[in-house]
Amino acid sequence: MDLQLNNKLVVVTGSTSGIGKAAAKSFLQEGAAVIVNGRKEETAKRAAEELASYGTVYGIAADLSNPAEAKDFIEQVNQIGEVDILVNNLGFFEVKDFAEVTDEEWHQYFEVNVMSAVRLSRHFLPKMLAANSGRILNIASEAGVKPLPQMIPYSMTKTALISLSRGMAEMTKGTNVTVNSVLPGPTWTEGVASYMEGAAKAEGQDTNTFVKDYFKVNEPTSLIQRYATAEEVANTIVFLASDAASAINGTSQRVEGGIIRSI
Repeated sequence: MDLQLNNKLVVVTGSTSGIGKAAAKSFLQEGAAVIVNGRKEETAKRAAEELASYGTVYGIAADLSNPAEAKDFIEQVNQIGEVDILVNNLGFFEVKDFAEVTDEEWHQYFEVNVMSAVRLSRHFLPKMLAANSGRILNIASEAGVKPLPQMIPYSMTKTALISLSRGMAEMTKGTNVTVNSVLPGPTWTEGVASYMEGAAKAEGQDTNTFVKDYFKVNEPTSLIQRYATAEEVANTIVFLASDAASAINGTSQRVEGGIIRSI
């Protein structure tokens, strides 16, 4: 299937590793030009260099939880060209008891996981609507539908992203612009490996044993009973960004292996 992404300009935030980097690679393989992003200059540059063999890629460092840096990032992107596809992937999580999460940490979750997407979408969505063309993908999580008690702040922000996506999609009615959210489940990335260490410690278990038994013990409703790969999630993102998915709008696309037990 030709996804018709040649010469499209794509922005993928939080793309120096994990799902974001895998999505950047997949877009490049489909012929798009991609702007990758990380907080630090060296990591953004390294990611761009590692992906350069797949196509035209730019690395722009910016902490998008910071309004000033987000504004500067947007200005740099505008100098490269008009954005056709925006993938708001930036986010973080940690295992922490709800009662121990401070006000400052709650604010940080919201700034990183939600406001980074708001800031970029607020700029690029009106431009897409004016051009009558564009795609926005907000990378949420199955935790946005099935909140995790050990990661309540993270879960709350992912629910917010799902709502943000649907609200923005309502603005696109009758246009060729679409906005969707993507809900990955447990996906094996560097971040999840770190999460597993923390979760195992919280349960007082050996990490290897915890990882081996994770789905049997913690996610028994998973139908695939394994971690998704970053490439599998990336393929879904790229498809939704393509013309082949032009009739899909305002959805919350699950890529969680059937963990959420509902029709």
